[in-house]
Amino acid sequence: MTDLAAPPTSTSQASSVHPLDRLTVAETQAAVEIVRADERFGSRARFASIDLHLPEKALVLAYTAGDAIVRAADVVVLDRSDGSTHEIVAVVSDGTVAQWNRIEGVQPSITVNEFVESETAMKSDPDFQAAMAKRGITDMSLVTIDPWSAGNYGDPIESSHRIVRGLVFVRGTAGGNQYARPIDGMLVVFDLNAMKIVRIEDERVLPVPDEPAESAEWSRHLMPSDRERSDIKPLDIVQLDGPSFEVNGDRLSWQKWDMRIGWSSREGLVINTLSYTDGDQVRPVLYRASLAEMTVPYGDPSATQARKNAFDAGEYGMGMLANSLTLGCDCLGEIHYLDAHFCDAEGTVVEIPQAICIHEEDFGISWKHSDFRTDQTEVRRLRRLVVSFICTVGNYEYGVYWYFYQDGRVESEIKLTGILSTGALDTGETTNYGTKLGDHLYGPNHQHFFCMRLDMTVDGLANSVVEVDTVQAPPDENPYGNAFRGQTTVLATEQQAQRRIDPMAARYWKVISNEATNKMGTPTGYKLIAGENCLPFATEESSIRARAGYMWNHLWVTPYAADERWPAGAYPNQSVGGEGLPAWTAADRDVENTDLVVWYTMGHNHLPSLEDWPVMPVACIGFTLKPSGFFDHSPVMDLPPSSTCH
Repeated sequence: MTDLAAPPTSTSQASSVHPLDRLTVAETQAAVEIVRADERFGSRARFASIDLHLPEKALVLAYTAGDAIVRAADVVVLDRSDGSTHEIVAVVSDGTVAQWNRIEGVQPSITVNEFVESETAMKSDPDFQAAMAKRGITDMSLVTIDPWSAGNYGDPIESSHRIVRGLVFVRGTAGGNQYARPIDGMLVVFDLNAMKIVRIEDERVLPVPDEPAESAEWSRHLMPSDRERSDIKPLDIVQLDGPSFEVNGDRLSWQKWDMRIGWSSREGLVINTLSYTDGDQVRPVLYRASLAEMTVPYGDPSATQARKNAFDAGEYGMGMLANSLTLGCDCLGEIHYLDAHFCDAEGTVVEIPQAICIHEEDFGISWKHSDFRTDQTEVRRLRRLVVSFICTVGNYEYGVYWYFYQDGRVESEIKLTGILSTGALDTGETTNYGTKLGDHLYGPNHQHFFCMRLDMTVDGLANSVVEVDTVQAPPDENPYGNAFRGQTTVLATEQQAQRRIDPMAARYWKVISNEATNKMGTPTGYKLIAGENCLPFATEESSIRARAGYMWNHLWVTPYAADERWPAGAYPNQSVGGEGLPAWTAADRDVENTDLVVWYTMGHNHLPSLEDWPVMPVACIGFTLKPSGFFDHSPVMDLPPSSTCH
């Protein structure tokens, strides 16, 4: 059996492959065959996910080009015969199984195959067809069913069966907007392992909204032909000499930044080993960064809407739902794409061409000054490198963008768009828990919470986190009443490091090095600056409070642990809760002067408006990592003047 924690031996694979390089299609297929060949793989077993088995951090940091490495895959298998889950490490380097662990009482994420199969099975069920006929709907080709993760609300079936709750819609015409016509007042409880309906919860028959096409449709061929604007001139992004970045496999270099692009079926895009070259010194900033979880709690108590609480990463897998991007539309300019792939439930490798977009953008001025005495002006323009992907999770689209600036800043931004998951109202009925979009149509209130996992390495592994609030100076230091200063607090333990934003104090958090100092002798660091944020409105007693405990703090800090990757736990699907960050941090471990992970949670509150229909204009939420004493002076004083203003 291969020891994955041991240094590679002479029999390990020696090549130009880096330990963090994404699995190739061939490696993923090899992992499938290794697992299938094992006698523990049952006749009703299915693949939930296959991802790169992350090597030990120490081995990665010690790696030099040409070193022998072991390539392995983490495989999650669901056995439908008994509902058990199996975590497997398949070593694709030598065709062996390094680990095989059977886990009871958990549910892996819902697979893409189950999306399709469950809808087909529900629509074919006579009881479902009868429920539709009661509403005057007989053409099943127009009916669509979104399989929502079931959560856990104390119903015994939620802990004993693998289920989803089907929300039903009907298109007005083939290809029409299904969300314009929700079948509210009923939902379908469906067993994914048995592939059959458990029960239909039919509360009441409501009118099917019937909005006119000009206000309900988003597909171009169904929209009025005279709707499109005719006054938009072409905007061409031209780089005659090509872009300034270089891509070599999964390694990406741009200006003074260097990183490796990663991918997982759960997170999608991952940024690995981010560093900045400062003179002749390569300075690490981040070891690994990703969107580790996203939770969408709904705020409508109606029977159909109340249990809509999706974990889009842990229950569905953003990487498996990634879009294939189109040149000139999702991305604009001189673009380099990277493909991605995933393994479906049957073990078939599904390729996603052009899943990751890499390009650079002009971002206005970097700095400028004019001296009126000498009539001298200097101005420099700023560029940023953009690395992004977009996924579609049912009705919503999420764009995950990472921006890297010449001045050392790093920003992460989530772009939210797509279509509201709607509900229906009776004639004359109103609601306090959503916004009416038509006579019988409304968009329910909801929130989005994104938890970013930031494995920090600011000038090395020995880091600490401090909180900085701006406070008024005390009276004895403030004779003119104008003085204020930064008040710094070291967050020394996990409990102390559970923090929330405070815009009234201009609060930020700073990750500092315990080994490196700047020219003034103070620790080098990066500060985390919050953008839009909020807290959940769910009560302490709610199911989602237990299942997504990470949402109740904006900042968490933990000591690095290889198996602590998922803020709501490894298996949030149908979990009762308590896992992840709340469980880990209960130990109140030290997080000062150590290898640490910063978890930043940001919340977007959505009380829908008429302007969100039929497709929502993009809403953005994000944060900034900004150098703070990391450099001895401005890192963009070496930018040359622009050669052209066109």
